[in-house]
Amino acid sequence: MFLGMLFTILWASGAVSVKFGLLSFPPLTMGTTRFLLAGCLLLSYIYIVRRGNYPLPKKREWKPLFLLGLFNTAIYLGCGFWALQSVSSGFFNLAVVINPFLVALFSSIFTERSLQRKEWMGMVVSAIGLLIATYPLFENSHATLSGIFLLFFAMISMAIGSVYFRKVDLQLPSLVINAWQVLFGGVILIVPSMYLESDKNMVFDMNFIVYLLWSVLGVSIFAMILWFYLLKQDTVKANNWLFLTPIAGYALSSILLGEELTKYDVIATLFVFTGLYLSGNFQLNQSPKHILKKKLEG
Repeated sequence: MFLGMLFTILWASGAVSVKFGLLSFPPLTMGTTRFLLAGCLLLSYIYIVRRGNYPLPKKREWKPLFLLGLFNTAIYLGCGFWALQSVSSGFFNLAVVINPFLVALFSSIFTERSLQRKEWMGMVVSAIGLLIATYPLFENSHATLSGIFLLFFAMISMAIGSVYFRKVDLQLPSLVINAWQVLFGGVILIVPSMYLESDKNMVFDMNFIVYLLWSVLGVSIFAMILWFYLLKQDTVKANNWLFLTPIAGYALSSILLGEELTKYDVIATLFVFTGLYLSGNFQLNQSPKHILKKKLEG
């Protein structure tokens, strides 16, 4: 319970820390710095500190790792960081939890998996919730259309990366996959950040230092280690903790950034959770028999 709650808070804090970083650095340059540093630290741990415990990727595995870095890090987080210039961190965390629906949708397009009626129902209910959350953002000028578009483009990229990850079925430890994809994501973003942000103001101050330390050590490394540990203990419960990040996200955004929690946010969150529950992605309680049945169906 404690580790699950800690992971939820750490994961939700990622978008909040980006808001601090944006006060001093442009989004792509900020992301590039974070991913390169996190990737180098993780690979140093894997191949120097724990030398001999983790394998190097095989020749056929480099391409999938590069593509995962493109979809899951460069495009997803690059667009996400850019979107956070004009979208609240609370809404960002709420949008992240629609990933299971997008994964199911793209799985039905690119694989033989068909969408079940309960999944369609869950998608519709959750989509209504996101529309409810979006309305006051435009009404109060707290978000732009381009910011919302970039955010959902980021979510689509993450879903495509998830489907691709399942399809290629890399036979590598999760820590190794994460380290290489983060590093490749940073490498991919070098050119776009130089081309688009070379004339932007960059101030190496406390805001940027706090962002970099927290996002690299707290989110990219410690939170990911916690995530892999929770997955090994119970995959279903681990995903439930991931789905609870919007609640922690709204709380952190309110406390640290002064973002107002409105009735629209509360109603939208209830709709999204209802959609997740109806679709079967979020389960409050599962017996071993129910879990076995779900695995056989999946």
